[in-house]
Amino acid sequence: MLHVSDVSIAARIRPAVPEDLSAIERLLTASQLPLDGVREALPSFVVAESGDEVVGVAGLEVSRDNALLRSVAVADAWRSRGLGRALVERVIAEAESRGLHALYLLTTTAERYFPSFGFRRVAREDVPADIRATKEFASACPVSAAVMCRACA
Repeated sequence: MLHVSDVSIAARIRPAVPEDLSAIERLLTASQLPLDGVREALPSFVVAESGDEVVGVAGLEVSRDNALLRSVAVADAWRSRGLGRALVERVIAEAESRGLHALYLLTTTAERYFPSFGFRRVAREDVPADIRATKEFASACPVSAAVMCRACA
């Protein structure tokens, strides 16, 4: 359980289940993030919940030896409390435990946030074909999005 500093409310991070889909979609929509491919990748998503409310989400879309970190969103009331960091760390740990080669992400707003997790900017043409074929990469995110990579193995 993640305990939020200076607040007595706690959020629990757990694997997403199909019943979480509508709450995840609302959270992603509120954060202006794409929904394409979320339903298909849901088994590799994690959510943060407080009580019975989903307050955060992060996804891992696995494709062969690599994966895409996607759909990281935190409810407004939970921002700047470390919940986003905890969700990203959980997904990175999952990618490492699966023995994946690398973890990629696309961002239009958080390029300065992800280097603290070991991500570095890479050229779109240097991304493996299996990651370029994901819905998020191929069509959901604009071509202007920064592409970042973190080695896992």
